[in-house]
Amino acid sequence: MNPLTALVERFAPAFQRTPTGVRVVDAAAARAAMPTLAELAALGQGPEKGAAQYLIRAAAQDLGIVPASIHDLYMARGRGEVAPTFTVPAINLRALPFLAARAVFRVMREIHAGPVIFEIARSEIGYTDQRPAEYAAEILAAAVVEEHHGPVFIQGDHFQLSAKRYAQDPDAEVQAVKDLIAEALRAGFFNIDIDASTLVDLSQPTVAEQQRVNYTRTAELTAYLRSIEPEGVTVSTGGEIGEVGGHNSTPEELRAFMDGYNATLAELAPGAAGLSKISVQTGTSHGGVVLPDGSLAQVKVDFETLRLLSRIAREEYGLAGAVQHGASTLPEEAFGKFVEYEACEVHLATNFMNILYNHMPADLKARIYAYLDEHHRHERKPDWTDEQFYYKTRKRALGPFKAEIWGLPAEVKARVYADWEEQFRRLFRLLGLTGTRGLVERYIRPVVVPPDLADYVGEATSAEDTSDLAD
Repeated sequence: MNPLTALVERFAPAFQRTPTGVRVVDAAAARAAMPTLAELAALGQGPEKGAAQYLIRAAAQDLGIVPASIHDLYMARGRGEVAPTFTVPAINLRALPFLAARAVFRVMREIHAGPVIFEIARSEIGYTDQRPAEYAAEILAAAVVEEHHGPVFIQGDHFQLSAKRYAQDPDAEVQAVKDLIAEALRAGFFNIDIDASTLVDLSQPTVAEQQRVNYTRTAELTAYLRSIEPEGVTVSTGGEIGEVGGHNSTPEELRAFMDGYNATLAELAPGAAGLSKISVQTGTSHGGVVLPDGSLAQVKVDFETLRLLSRIAREEYGLAGAVQHGASTLPEEAFGKFVEYEACEVHLATNFMNILYNHMPADLKARIYAYLDEHHRHERKPDWTDEQFYYKTRKRALGPFKAEIWGLPAEVKARVYADWEEQFRRLFRLLGLTGTRGLVERYIRPVVVPPDLADYVGEATSAEDTSDLAD
């Protein structure tokens, strides 16, 4: 039997096959089916896994839950129509995304929050073993269970060019990112952050020359994205001027990048929409800086630079502002400052994973650490303690141990969920999201893009080595 038909029959009377796909017959039954479908979408095999991902998306859209682009809201902010009184959280859910996203949607409903982004980076797709269609399905399944309605912003974070592979074969590496963009669009990722900042060459004599390859490749990838984006959808697209963990970005770098990018995009795709935001470096690093005892070093964020670059991005280029990466391990009092200093978006990942590890049973954690000792000891620096090594590498166990993490006892998951929900509640309030639902309703008109079953049950995409890429 066709795998989709088998799933529809298995969960009767929730769904019904139609000539063009699937519709929801019983919304309550569809919500009840989502936990099982989400698990199949993550852990299933072959066509059944793809069919579960397709069924989740089709059902969500039939219930008014639509993958969408945040572009129009960001451009309204760039025009000055929307005040910079909130910062949009972009949340990387590396493990148990269905459970975590349920907590996000619950808090969003509680405080009437609108603009929240769910994202996954090219690197994370690799080490968490979550292709775009799987990740989107988990988020949409959570939205169904929590009775969300309206747009859902799903984003490709750090669709990054590897400097190492680019040096060996530039065209092949650019094509790899193009292929990922196409795959992500098919899955409902209508927000894409292109990151060619790895190609900035600080040995060049001028800032414009330093940024040339970065802005040229970013424009090329933008033009490609515009050529394949669904009709009626303008994908929100971001660029990056400085690799996170490097030196702090400057106004000269932002202007050199944007001027070169805009001119190049106008040549490659006249009239095409450009960027809606720009990522900058202000002193953070992905995952934080871990000390020998396993604690995290305090990071000094250059908030004045963040505000200056955000204002230049808005006032001179019409963008929403600057994006802050690597912030999830900062003290909570810092998050209100992202609003105060006008960041348009902040990316959060590591601390949600840390919460999971804090509650993980000792036997599973021991097996994970043994795996890291065997398979990732080459990443260990000579002066690292065990605490530093495990902290920096344990994200790489999320894919190999995905089934075991999904199978955690219910009481463990309940404790993780409670901590996640409380943290989302605190962070969203600090980021000024209370009462912002109306802004999304005003500016975002999501376009329903019917999924193609062939994209879900066809040949699986091969995994790639992403060990040298940023999160």
